Amino acid sequence: MPEVTTPYTTGTPCWVDLMAQDQQAALDFYRDLFGWQGQVGPAEFGGYAVCELNGKPSAGIGPAMAPEGMPTPPTVWTSYLSTTDAQATQDAIVGSGGTLLVPAMDVGELGRMLIAADPQGAVFGVWQPGEFFGARVVNESGALIWNELHTSDLPGATAFYGEAFGIEIQPAQGAEQYWELRVGGRAVGGVSLLANDPPGTPAHWLTYFAVDDVDSTVDALVKHGGTVLAPPFDMVAGRMSVVADPQGAPFAVITPKPM
Repeated sequence: MPEVTTPYTTGTPCWVDLMAQDQQAALDFYRDLFGWQGQVGPAEFGGYAVCELNGKPSAGIGPAMAPEGMPTPPTVWTSYLSTTDAQATQDAIVGSGGTLLVPAMDVGELGRMLIAADPQGAVFGVWQPGEFFGARVVNESGALIWNELHTSDLPGATAFYGEAFGIEIQPAQGAEQYWELRVGGRAVGGVSLLANDPPGTPAHWLTYFAVDDVDSTVDALVKHGGTVLAPPFDMVAGRMSVVADPQGAPFAVITPKPM
């Protein structure tokens, strides 16, 4: 099992979560699709559920809640970037042209978090670990394997994520019009241009989950009420598909090529 045992380096995607209109339905759907085990959490944390794969934290699913007077947020997967200092990162985000959506706050003894949008509008989270540092299982079937920024402004994204997190964005070898997010010389995610998405798609982060068989996973997703946004296709890293769960949250599934 690809188990993570130490905190993630600053700028590295460390966690993903989903705020769902129907939390229990989402828990049931992803249990059936990926084999996750999770249940509604304590009231002190808003019922947030930490889902596990083979006994290790893999992703979060919570109930969608809106601040008073605000519309309910869309049902989407949010990628969190790790930091050692949430307040300093918040200051850097704002100073680099980002927008603060949820200011840095404590999550009990687990850590500190904030939600922001980059200058192009892509929403992401930031996590400063306390007792909890993020996903403990990655890069295996049913687990998080990749996080991908879709942006309309590559130079702008390069400047913003470099200033706020120290992330470098460099061309990916063997792939045209695709770039890598690199931290400490290691690829930790990807970047794609919005020109490759359907017209009108806003800037966003896309979450990828690994599966053993993309085609059978997509078939199962459709039977459970999900939607196919991009049918299974072969690409440089493997075979993948972009889909949405029954509540409309987009994500990708991929069967990576053997290393």
